[in-house]
Amino acid sequence: MTTPLKQALVSDRAPEPAGPYSQGIVCGDLLFTAGFGPQDRANGNAVADTVAEQTRQVLRNIQAVLAEHGATMDHVLKTTVHLADLADFAEFNAAYQEFFSAPYPVRTTVGSQLANILVEIDVVARVES
Repeated sequence: MTTPLKQALVSDRAPEPAGPYSQGIVCGDLLFTAGFGPQDRANGNAVADTVAEQTRQVLRNIQAVLAEHGATMDHVLKTTVHLADLADFAEFNAAYQEFFSAPYPVRTTVGSQLANILVEIDVVARVES
């Protein structure tokens, strides 16, 4: 019996996909997440007002998907961050740093046009296959 090329991850603690995509995919020893926004599924998909609180919720959403494969933020190799306003970088960065320890994942941060949110993040993690 062959192992499937990719395995979808689904967490009931992260926002449901808004389209035809998976919350996360494992392929071999790599785990990829979708880009998550700050919707809090446990609170009726409410969105906080500040970039710091939105960042914390996005990273909690990512933690939930990682946990579906027994992974943690320590497994994260790379993050891609979209900020609606790069002027929010310092506030975002302070909240982001709460979730990671050295050696920190590599990161790309860009300014993006986002739909009624301030931050979106996706990650790539290395996991046990």
